[in-house]
Amino acid sequence: MSIRPHYRTVVLSDIHLGTSHSKVNQVSDFLSSVDCDRLILNGDIIDGWSLKKSGVRKWKPEHTRFFKILMKMMENFGTEIIYVRGNHDDFLDSLIPLQFANLHLVKDYILESNGKHYFVTHGDVFDKITSGMKWLAKLGDIGYTLLLEMNSFYNKYRLKRGKPYYSLSQAIKQKVKQAVNYISDFENVLVEFARNRKCEGVICGHIHHPENRMVDGIHYLNSGDWVETLSALTEDEEGKWEVLFYTEAMKRKEAENEEKDSVLSLISVAS
Repeated sequence: MSIRPHYRTVVLSDIHLGTSHSKVNQVSDFLSSVDCDRLILNGDIIDGWSLKKSGVRKWKPEHTRFFKILMKMMENFGTEIIYVRGNHDDFLDSLIPLQFANLHLVKDYILESNGKHYFVTHGDVFDKITSGMKWLAKLGDIGYTLLLEMNSFYNKYRLKRGKPYYSLSQAIKQKVKQAVNYISDFENVLVEFARNRKCEGVICGHIHHPENRMVDGIHYLNSGDWVETLSALTEDEEGKWEVLFYTEAMKRKEAENEEKDSVLSLISVAS
């Protein structure tokens, strides 16, 4: 008998369904292991850019399973799902705004939590490259895909030698000055916008860099991605936010189930 942790809010972004690097099985396992009142899909869930290039052959049964899990969450647990459109799923623009049962399709969203207001956006509209030079953004997307291919081969080599996974793209983001400045500028622009909107916080994705910290008095939250970091944002019943990584979530699930089995064993012995 499994124990499912309950959250007030879960935020996922940048799953990139339709690409070969999407960790769709892991994100589906994660969603199957938790309950939440509200699930925010904060952009780039479906990768329309990839599907446009490769066609439906990139759509696999595990992608359909992901959406079946969403439907089950809405039907069985009454979960409210807010789907915020991103740049890779901009094909949804013609449908926005749309509400169907517990599903809301929007461009952005204001989340109220414990008296605080969070501006929720994928973040691409605050990225000068993505919003102003789409051709350059797509060129960068090709470069990122090639980097992921290189990363895959490199980590197969490391795995054979018993070494842990190493992310080339994350290393570049942390060490290359231009990448560091890009992330910093992105955060500062979003924080200032949230302040102008009279919000105490901002929740975004887009740059595949999970974060939970205060920036100049504004609570900045980034949900990361399900290509490399495999991360989500969670809000508990007290309004506390956390960046939760897939590996940690699965460890917690295993520990909780072991505890539950121990309790059931003691009850069985006592009876």
